[in-house]
Amino acid sequence: MNRKDLLILIPAYNEEENLGKVLDALAALEMDCKKDVLVINDASSDHTPQIAYDHGARVVSNIINMGYGCGLQIGYKYAVRYGYRYVIQIDGDGQHDVSNVPRIYNALNSRKGDEAPDIVLGCRYMEGSSAFDSGKLKAVAYRWFRFLIRRMTGKNIADPTTGLQGLNRRTLAYYAKYQRFDDRYPDANMLVQMLLLGYNVEQIPAVMHYRNAGTSMHAGILKPAVYMLRMTLQLLAVWVRIKVMNIDRGMANMLREDEKE
Repeated sequence: MNRKDLLILIPAYNEEENLGKVLDALAALEMDCKKDVLVINDASSDHTPQIAYDHGARVVSNIINMGYGCGLQIGYKYAVRYGYRYVIQIDGDGQHDVSNVPRIYNALNSRKGDEAPDIVLGCRYMEGSSAFDSGKLKAVAYRWFRFLIRRMTGKNIADPTTGLQGLNRRTLAYYAKYQRFDDRYPDANMLVQMLLLGYNVEQIPAVMHYRNAGTSMHAGILKPAVYMLRMTLQLLAVWVRIKVMNIDRGMANMLREDEKE
């Protein structure tokens, strides 16, 4: 049985210029919990996997490029298989400051009455977060997603596209199941899904940086516009599936009962 409490999950594709610095910073963290670091190498064509090995991280390598969402779900399945209580996912490009990790971990372990968070979001746009300018087009998209999430769930989410997240075992068990996680474009749509299914989503301010090297998957002008349209349609599809067709509620309730036992 795994004795580690926390798995830090890093999906990475051609991040040789950034990954080593991230892993060095993680190694320097002083945390009371025992932690492992898992890098999902998504068929990188550079030295990403070797850098991960050299820094002592656990590595799973895809033989073909499967995308960011698939990398995350592989990590969730790994965490469930080896009995981790929590996963904190961060990007391999250095944008997510590792100082966020202990804060997210502490938030996952906090309780309000009998309830603990299922998901903790590290947010760029909260009081106490570091200043971060996403650009005008992305700012429009974020405001639109905040509006949709609030109308669909009643919850105000400050940073609806943040990839900096902490997940407890209940959430991991749900995401690891077939067709319970969008393995292509997991983003605001997953937050709406989990909120509608009754999972407890908390938010904390985060420290984030701009990418210093490499290329973002949302770079340019056309990609953000296409992404905004695609995500809007996916948000609507999630709302219809759960609120109108009442699909997925049974699985979520079953996992809750298993957790209680």
